Amino acid sequence: MNAGGNLHDAQRFARDVEAAGLDGLWVTEGGRTPYLQLAADALATNRITLGTAVAVAFPRSPFVTASTAWELADATHGRFILGLGTQVKAHIERRYSSPYTSPGPRLRDYVLAVRACWRAFDSGEPLVHDGEFYPMSIGKLGAWTGGPNAHPDIPIYLAGVRPWMLRMIGEVADGIHVHPFHSRRYLDDVIRPNIDLGIETAGREADAVSYVVPVMTVVGDTEAERSRLRDFARFQIAFYGSTRTYSQVFEVHGYDGLSDHLHQLQRAGDMKGMAAAISDEMLETYAIESSWDELPDRLIDRYRGVADRLVMYALGNSWRHDEAVMARWADVAKTFHTKAG
Repeated sequence: MNAGGNLHDAQRFARDVEAAGLDGLWVTEGGRTPYLQLAADALATNRITLGTAVAVAFPRSPFVTASTAWELADATHGRFILGLGTQVKAHIERRYSSPYTSPGPRLRDYVLAVRACWRAFDSGEPLVHDGEFYPMSIGKLGAWTGGPNAHPDIPIYLAGVRPWMLRMIGEVADGIHVHPFHSRRYLDDVIRPNIDLGIETAGREADAVSYVVPVMTVVGDTEAERSRLRDFARFQIAFYGSTRTYSQVFEVHGYDGLSDHLHQLQRAGDMKGMAAAISDEMLETYAIESSWDELPDRLIDRYRGVADRLVMYALGNSWRHDEAVMARWADVAKTFHTKAG
């Protein structure tokens, strides 16, 4: 996974990911837009899957997103996956100046509108989508589309944490981007049952939704290696956990009230206090700490039977700290693929 950085660095990182034998590269939406980075990555690679994990949906119209994804599917020769998410209300309304009402139903309609655009692009038929939030009725697009694409079947993966969103993902999406702040218990007790319910409601095949699971890893053979990553993981867990919408991820493990406590610390600007609130037990629950040789087995043990793809959440951060670390990840990937089959 990668975020930030200029486009030249993004290309170097993508080349290193492909050379290391990893299967894909997911780009988050942070200080820089993921679509531009992925365009650079597409021109620097030949094999790996490239996707957004995730792009923020609501500030861009479905037509803009559909057009951008259409071009990336063409540029990657079908290696692109469109990952979308809602972001949280404060950012959508106060940073992007966009509406956030009914985020779940709005995202559902957004997905259907994007697919309506793709059908019109591919077939030349009029663009018509009678949606509650994103109605479209322009008719034939003519010059307003690049025309048919050799890779029109672009998968859409959605981010979700809470039950309603998870059920909707089961109904309409091709995959789920599990939030980096998760545990195996949350996957088994909350995410999978609700995804399955959505799949059943829509009458889809049982395996209709793929699971992409980002993993926070604290990996190293020395304390010096692990210390920095341990601090990074503690803060990330605290940062995500301070969003009270995600409090259930704590509560399934009995950490009631922790999300509210972290939220108050964040409002007070006490970042050190936030990280300190994440105990060693919590760190083990929401992240994996191991040596380099142990990591493939730890990943397989925790995520066997649930994840279709594992994403190394801190890999981009580690690479920026020391580019030579990619050789270690190459060894991890080789061993993991051998053992996981």
